[in-house]
Amino acid sequence: MKFLITTPRGLEGTAANYIKEKIKDADVWITPMGYAGLVLVKTKENCEKQLKEIPEVERVIPVMFEVPAKLDEILSTAKNISKHINETETFSVETTRRGKHEFTSMDVNIKLGRKIEELTGADVNLTLPDKKVLVEIIGDKAYISVIEREKWKKYTPEKPDARSLLKKITIVQLPYWGDYKVCRKMGEKIGRAAQAFEIKELIISPKEKMDAYELMEFIRGVKKGQRSRYLIQKDAYPWDVRKIPVSVWDLYQVIRDKRRKNRTIIITDPLGDIVSNVKNKLKKDLKFSKEIIVFIGSREGIPRGLFDLADYVLDLTPHMTFATEQGIPAILILLWHLYESS
Repeated sequence: MKFLITTPRGLEGTAANYIKEKIKDADVWITPMGYAGLVLVKTKENCEKQLKEIPEVERVIPVMFEVPAKLDEILSTAKNISKHINETETFSVETTRRGKHEFTSMDVNIKLGRKIEELTGADVNLTLPDKKVLVEIIGDKAYISVIEREKWKKYTPEKPDARSLLKKITIVQLPYWGDYKVCRKMGEKIGRAAQAFEIKELIISPKEKMDAYELMEFIRGVKKGQRSRYLIQKDAYPWDVRKIPVSVWDLYQVIRDKRRKNRTIIITDPLGDIVSNVKNKLKKDLKFSKEIIVFIGSREGIPRGLFDLADYVLDLTPHMTFATEQGIPAILILLWHLYESS
């Protein structure tokens, strides 16, 4: 029996050594055709369970059909594949192509999927199928498998969507000041974090007059950090991603703004209350507020004159002060878990 093993790049040899130790009759081919992160294993018996016990092994794909890497040969397996998919089940075809061929991965997905659909009467489900047909092409060979729904999955109906809360949150961030290079680097971290959580808006809010060039470098950093994260999101997510709005507004005018109705204002500061003392009321406000506005300091905290105008002043980590760039992830992850807690 053959297995296609995936590993982190650079750990193919380590995984192979452990496979040989664990399975004495294993015939192992490391980085077949020079493709990193892959190990082909041939054994006399089914040893899938033993392979999954090796931490360096990320994925174990039992090879059910092996054919030449030609489109008609791959399509010829449809009849045998269909024996493993019931009419009441959903399926998808996922092709990973390594090497040069006269067809694309999408050609395989569409044409093989259509044949399986005709033979089984099963429906295609690209999001969360009951069965997944894997076509792993390595050079002149195609290795095909039918696997059950995988245990580890990013997007499932059972998981709530964190964006339901995050899209209501506006972050008001004091800009970092000082050395130009440090301002820019800190801005990158802030921009990346804000974009990563897809919040409603990021407002950069000086609390007083500050050096224009220091602010300029901070904003340049925010733009760079936001763009780098946005490009990753575009490639990684199966949905459209937007760049969050970024604006500049005086800190005191943000908290004075009366146009924002049904809002909850949160200030993060070591002088504040611990979350466990206010969690029940805060959780209710998170659910019913149209907007949650969070003020985060930078080098210095939020001025105390704003405290009485806020709904909550929270000390996220009592007896500890975290770095400026940790403010956004810390408060947003905390609010999300509170929002979803029972």
